Amino acid sequence: MNAFLKVWFCLFLTATALLAIAAEQKPSDGYPYPGPPAPAPKPMQVLLVTGCDYPGHKWPLTTPVLAQGLREDPRADVRVIEDAHFLDSAALDRYHVVVLHYMNWKTLGPGEAARANLKRFVENGGGLVLVHFACGAFMEWPEFVNLAGRVWNPKLRGHDPRGPFKVEIVQPNHPIMKGLQAFETDDELYTCLDGNVPIEVLAKATSKVDQKDYPMAFVLNVGKGRVFHSPLGHDVKAFNANTLDLFRRGTAWAAGRPAVP
Repeated sequence: MNAFLKVWFCLFLTATALLAIAAEQKPSDGYPYPGPPAPAPKPMQVLLVTGCDYPGHKWPLTTPVLAQGLREDPRADVRVIEDAHFLDSAALDRYHVVVLHYMNWKTLGPGEAARANLKRFVENGGGLVLVHFACGAFMEWPEFVNLAGRVWNPKLRGHDPRGPFKVEIVQPNHPIMKGLQAFETDDELYTCLDGNVPIEVLAKATSKVDQKDYPMAFVLNVGKGRVFHSPLGHDVKAFNANTLDLFRRGTAWAAGRPAVP
């Protein structure tokens, strides 16, 4: 072995030995380095439940748009679940608010345990947000109206023909609505909501078919919990900046946070 190779081989052995020693070294407290600390959890944990809907509602397309809109609130950590059976999990208590972008069309919804767990969650102070046709979820659960405030009645006219209409502000001083102005949207103006549970209407729209006013956003309290409900959000186009702002504010309010960061 010539001199150059001898020198190179010695350097290689030295470097290998140093690396081995470094790998065995531990901090002074005797524990291996655990890596960088995990980021602190965000103060608003949001569970977005989706995964099933009426075929005309393309939830695989609208869910990412809604989720991103909610994430525009820097306080929000949004987790998307495509299986409503998660609602029967004790893990539900890790969240501050559940957003239902879900309707179990011709599919059995989660069972009694999930329904009871969701009811308990809201009554104990959790938030609930209903998006568009979530008003038609859990048709096998008549008591759902007590959480939703209003639910789909298939015996009523469903909605105006899809098209543009104006969303008017009814309660400009409500925390969700402060600073919001009336806005135009291109959506389905739902006329099918039914129920007698007391609600506070925050926004409305006037039907071009029957000239009546219908709620486009409303709230209610259920036990210690808060519920925000809006039938807006038929498709990606309907999730315009104003509609997303409304859902973002409503979600924060339902979670017990200021509606605007």
